[in-house]
Amino acid sequence: MPLRTPSAAPTLAVVLTTATLDAVGLGIVMPVLPALLGTLVDPGRVPLHVGLLTALYAVAQFALAPVLGALSDRFGRRPVLLASLTGATVDYLVMALSPALWVLYVGRAVAGITGATTAVVGSCVADISSERERARRFGVMGACYGGGMIAGPVIGGLLGGLSPHAPFAAAAVLNGLNLLVGLVLLRETHTGDREPLTARQLSPFTSFRWVGAVPTVGALLFVFFVMQLVGQVPGTMWVLFTEHRFAWDPLTVGLSLAAFGALHSLTQAVLTGPVARRLGERRAAVLGMCADGLGFVALACAGQGWLVLPIMLLLALGGVGLPSLQGLLTNAVDDRGQGRLQGVMASLNSLTGIIGPLLFTGLYAATVDQWDGWIWVCGAALYLLCVPAMRRARRSGTGAPGGADATPARTAEVATEVAGNRAES
Repeated sequence: MPLRTPSAAPTLAVVLTTATLDAVGLGIVMPVLPALLGTLVDPGRVPLHVGLLTALYAVAQFALAPVLGALSDRFGRRPVLLASLTGATVDYLVMALSPALWVLYVGRAVAGITGATTAVVGSCVADISSERERARRFGVMGACYGGGMIAGPVIGGLLGGLSPHAPFAAAAVLNGLNLLVGLVLLRETHTGDREPLTARQLSPFTSFRWVGAVPTVGALLFVFFVMQLVGQVPGTMWVLFTEHRFAWDPLTVGLSLAAFGALHSLTQAVLTGPVARRLGERRAAVLGMCADGLGFVALACAGQGWLVLPIMLLLALGGVGLPSLQGLLTNAVDDRGQGRLQGVMASLNSLTGIIGPLLFTGLYAATVDQWDGWIWVCGAALYLLCVPAMRRARRSGTGAPGGADATPARTAEVATEVAGNRAES
């Protein structure tokens, strides 16, 4: 049975720390990656290798997140999470000590695999949380990732002044400390099924077919994909847009990004729970999408730089949407399938990280001469694709107001669908 008692607090602390360190590990190496590559390849080839290494990390996460999720369903969360932390510690240490280019490529692939613990972390949060707590705790988890993404580049930039290898050593130390804490405090939140595994069951596509066979989950996963894809717009375009529209210098851009990240994380951590309890997860998710879309349109129309600050508040309110949707999704799947579900969600997130930058930079380049605001309008318009999917999910009985996200009949129906899909796999 999942652990949902006050004694789960140490486990929750460990998994949230892991979420933070995953994000720190991704961001900590980015400021020094060009400098490190400059010692290994010709300067003219550095941008190519930066792009390849970034894509390799995302591809590894896309492919392996469903696998780690499925493994955690079978063998429990704790061994998979501890194994991933061990691999990350060793990997960052090797990258800190080795100057060879091929080791850097292998290391980023391994970092992507071990960084795919997003699936296991999300499964642990779902295991130790009641249905009414999940949206709030997913909001806190999102805030931890956001905080890590803010802290990682700062730490990497500071340590990079000492040596291009220093951030890798720091990431190894942080993951090693988290591993030690996990060995002592991390409790098992899911006993696992201990069934034999086949190669077919370890395929990420098997997990996609499994969750997609449940109509409610398939519709909500489409909404999740769109929301994550839209989330790539500010991450990709903020610097280019603010420099072009407002002529901001690098310092102003950096401060605005830090403020945006801090506001977004704070909103997810503080407001998601109360809003979801008040409106229900489905309506909270819709509120988040509406606030985000309005913020995009307002940003497209902003004529002066100071207007960005109040617009940031609107965009931050949009941060309640994703954790509320995660709460809906986890409540639509029984406890035996949380790992697979979280693995697919992490995989979709990685996929948007590959598609989004290419799509939105290309769109911006094609429209900037006509009007540099089109990129934000198009990002807001993508949310319209979620309307039929949310309606389909509501017709299936998901997302009743007040946090009652599924009727007993629908819960039984979902359980039956899940059991059928497990038998097929």
